[in-house]
Amino acid sequence: MNLSGVAAALRSRLPELAGRMALRIRSEVDAYRDEALVPLEALRDSCAANADLVLTQVQRDGTFDAEAARETGRDRAEQGVPLADTLRAYRIGSELLWTEILAEARSRPEVTDELLVSESAKFWALFGLYAEAVAVAYRETAAELTSRGLARRSALVEALFTGIVAEGTLWEAARELGLPEQGPYAVAVAEAGAPGEEPLAGVEAALRREELPSAWRLLPDQQLALIALPSAGAEDACLRILRRGRARVGFSPCFDSLRNAPRAVRFARLALSGLPGTGPGVARFDDDPLAMVVAAAPAEAAHLVEVTLRPVLDLPAAERSRLLRTLKEWFACGGSADAAARGLFVHPNTVRYRLRRVEELTGRRLSDPRAAADIGAALPAVRGPRTRG
Repeated sequence: MNLSGVAAALRSRLPELAGRMALRIRSEVDAYRDEALVPLEALRDSCAANADLVLTQVQRDGTFDAEAARETGRDRAEQGVPLADTLRAYRIGSELLWTEILAEARSRPEVTDELLVSESAKFWALFGLYAEAVAVAYRETAAELTSRGLARRSALVEALFTGIVAEGTLWEAARELGLPEQGPYAVAVAEAGAPGEEPLAGVEAALRREELPSAWRLLPDQQLALIALPSAGAEDACLRILRRGRARVGFSPCFDSLRNAPRAVRFARLALSGLPGTGPGVARFDDDPLAMVVAAAPAEAAHLVEVTLRPVLDLPAAERSRLLRTLKEWFACGGSADAAARGLFVHPNTVRYRLRRVEELTGRRLSDPRAAADIGAALPAVRGPRTRG
């Protein structure tokens, strides 16, 4: 004997029963109170389908079928209802259904207490199976939605970085990526140690804590970030976060319109290519734009070195290093021999002697602004050992 008669009676009143379930759920679970999130009619239909599923199982003791429960899980994931609220609503509906089963059973003399105890165990075991089906379907759908969303975000960022987003849809892309519609923005490009590696892992969360929205794109050899800098101190905060990492990073100049993102990517990559050494660090394009220009045109820069500094480069290594270091220090000190001498730990006359030596070798006078500009532009392209003093 089972509760087939009870189940049949309740199935005949299913629309009214589902309506009460929906109202109970809506009154007790916050996420279901938003009509735009879960419409009441859709909630009633879901309650009816799940109640019918359980009552059919009670009535027939047939093969376990959880499709309605899985559909509930899929729907709530797509609607954005939290899983905890979804499972709570499922329990509320099941509790009301069991209360109705008990009430109907009490009106039937043939239903004994022993039968109710037995059917209660079966009912709640069934609830556990259906609730598990809800949760599994919810998680699968949520994972698929997350993957789809990440893929779309990545495609949008790539479109911005390559400039294939139409001018009129830039604001839509910004909104979908959680970025402000107007800058300033900057682009950071980090060097990956291995294909698929995230050299800036954890940086996105750190930027978010500083209220700096960002959008990311991972390439086989680099990780790119488009970062909004909405406040006066935002760039400094961003650079502090980037420097805490262990990556080699190039940082573009700030820009105001997303249509300039492709150019910012080029600048950030140039800054990265000009980062000295092999260890971690952050190179801003604006810190040394001349060096960045040299990095952008290596063949032209090499030719400039050849026609400007070749006589110096042909010297023995020790003298070559002393003269190049002196030139770099002199330019860094704004053309002051005294300041350069302090940086090199030598006498000012030593600096002046070395500068005259450069002039003799190159045939260019450093007092001539054009000649000085040629030498100053060639220096960033010179690679070689340095010596102290």
